[in-house]
Amino acid sequence: MEITVSQEQGRAAVSVIHIAGHLDGQTYQSLISKASEVIGTGAKNILLDLSDLTYISSAGLVALHTIALLTRGETPPDPEHGWSALKSMDRTRDGGIQKYLKLLNPRPEVTRVLDMVGFSEVFEVFTDKQKAIDSF
Repeated sequence: MEITVSQEQGRAAVSVIHIAGHLDGQTYQSLISKASEVIGTGAKNILLDLSDLTYISSAGLVALHTIALLTRGETPPDPEHGWSALKSMDRTRDGGIQKYLKLLNPRPEVTRVLDMVGFSEVFEVFTDKQKAIDSF
């Protein structure tokens, strides 16, 4: 998996994290670390560009959930606790539409997984990068 970060400016500053490859048990902690680093620099709004993400596993979903919690200033679950981290994803769903984390251009195979777990209802999904940036 490759991760790149860029900064964009709309009505507010937005950090765009572009993910390419597979987001799975081997790579999800790298994404969490990168997002934590970005948030640690003071970034509040994150757009995850999923246009080159070809696969997402349950561990990848935990990464999305963890980043959503971090953007809200909440303490995420310890990913080393496996099932409890996955079960805590209800906190993301219960939090309603995420204001500070949005998704850009997920591929159909990724969209199917997001739909299956109900994340399509809590993450705004955009196909136009500028509209996504302007939505923050």
